[in-house]
Amino acid sequence: QVQLVESGGGLVQAGGSLRLSCAASGRTFSSYTMGWFRQAPGKEREFVSVISRNGGVTRYADSVKGRFTIARDNAKNTVYLQMNTLKPEDTAVYYCAADRDILRVTTDYRYFEVWGQGTLVTVSL
Repeated sequence: QVQLVESGGGLVQAGGSLRLSCAASGRTFSSYTMGWFRQAPGKEREFVSVISRNGGVTRYADSVKGRFTIARDNAKNTVYLQMNTLKPEDTAVYYCAADRDILRVTTDYRYFEVWGQGTLVTVSL
């Protein structure tokens, strides 16, 4: 099973950009569907984006569509989340997660078996 480590979070002004990375250990990264989720203080964890094993299928939450882009590099065992035009409401801890199911590309966090520790993104006015 993979282990996941996120990086790239930080403080940015509204309208700015950040790129999150999630590095996976192990040789089976390409067999996992990968997702990004976030959790703001006092709120439930919510779906942000997901990408299929070969990158051919991607999905986004309506709140980030057109601003965020998910990508993966299976040779580097890494999934990315490019975040542009950030808004204060994007402030949250961002988690990457892995789903081993070979057919599923889901937005439901309950199906993701492996999680990173999270990286904090803070967007100021």
